[in-house]
Amino acid sequence: MRFLSLVRVREDTGRKPSARLMADMGQLMTEMTADGTLLDTAGLCPTAQGKKVRLSHGRQTVSDGPFTESKEVVGGYALLNADSMEHALQLTKRFLDVHGDEWEVECEIRQLAEDCQES
Repeated sequence: MRFLSLVRVREDTGRKPSARLMADMGQLMTEMTADGTLLDTAGLCPTAQGKKVRLSHGRQTVSDGPFTESKEVVGGYALLNADSMEHALQLTKRFLDVHGDEWEVECEIRQLAEDCQES
């Protein structure tokens, strides 16, 4: 089953990942790719470089970033191959563990619709 782990971060901290965090993250991503649990991952550019498109009552509007009304934004994602939601949760916790205690990161885990199982 495939799960999307959306990585939410505060964009306004100005914090950049350390060389050690990047190396540790690279090692984790290599391990997870090799064992088949990480299918794809990427970070996203800042919201200042993005746009929002909204449809309301048949009318579309476009807003330029940054999106100041958002406290937390999706800063990246990981597409996981997991046996269950519990397995996807364990994989996501490994990702968060790499960040140590100096970061505030939140991940939302959602199963891809085509892989959903009825409860």
